[in-house]
Amino acid sequence: MALLYEPIKSSFSVAVLTIVIIYCLGIGDIAYAHIEGSNTVTNPGGVTGNTSYKKVEVKELLGNKIPLDLKFTDEYGKVIRLADLITTPTIIVPVYYSCTNVCNFLQGGLAKVLPAVKLQPGKEYRVVSISFDETETPELALRSKKTYLASMNVPFPEDGWRFLTGNKEEIAKLTDSSGYRFERKGADFIHPVVSIVVAKDGTIVRYLYGTTFLPKDLSLAILEAKEGRIGEAVRKIVGYCFSFDPGKKSYVFNLLRVSATAVFLTAGGFLSFLVLAGKKRDRNNTRKT
Repeated sequence: MALLYEPIKSSFSVAVLTIVIIYCLGIGDIAYAHIEGSNTVTNPGGVTGNTSYKKVEVKELLGNKIPLDLKFTDEYGKVIRLADLITTPTIIVPVYYSCTNVCNFLQGGLAKVLPAVKLQPGKEYRVVSISFDETETPELALRSKKTYLASMNVPFPEDGWRFLTGNKEEIAKLTDSSGYRFERKGADFIHPVVSIVVAKDGTIVRYLYGTTFLPKDLSLAILEAKEGRIGEAVRKIVGYCFSFDPGKKSYVFNLLRVSATAVFLTAGGFLSFLVLAGKKRDRNNTRKT
């Protein structure tokens, strides 16, 4: 009976491990976000022809801190410091509100996915849209806010997504510190399409490219912003199963690493079963003799 119990126990362990791996593989299937743009944008915003905007780029400054003493004007006309808003992991969205093209898709993409992020906006994370057009007004920022919050079709706290405008000097300090370079072209702008994730002390932890997001990408980026402060154990697990692929601009599932671990654990379990079974058989043979 004891000999029969051991293989059943081992089989059960292998079955549980298999279920876990299948579940992880299911996550891996959706581990890629839509890719748009690159680190250096030479033909951004659908611009055609041979024109090359060499000044328009994202120079990733991971680990750099944005200055939190910068002052902007919020959607209600109140002057506010970034330090008063970036009190939790924050997704900074550089846009201009009068944009009729990609900025709408960028903020619309966030509005579509934010309700699926299982974290509390305003407390566990915050989104801050910041216009890099110094001529835009708080009234325009408020109009944009109402548009995107209404598009969610679910309750979303107003403090969870703020919309700012500012003067040219403050905007330049923010974009320079984050490696975000854009160029005015008449009444419009040529600019990268990227969101910048910062920790509550202003440290840049991740750049998220494109206009389409997965809840997983945002959630993992927010967890990354909390590294060393909150959820260290969770972060280690996440870091083992997922890693950020700079080429694909998304978190990707470490299939080889997890598969190798699964094989190792399964082989180890089977070896343990053989050793234990052999010892029990030897003891039984000894008793018979």
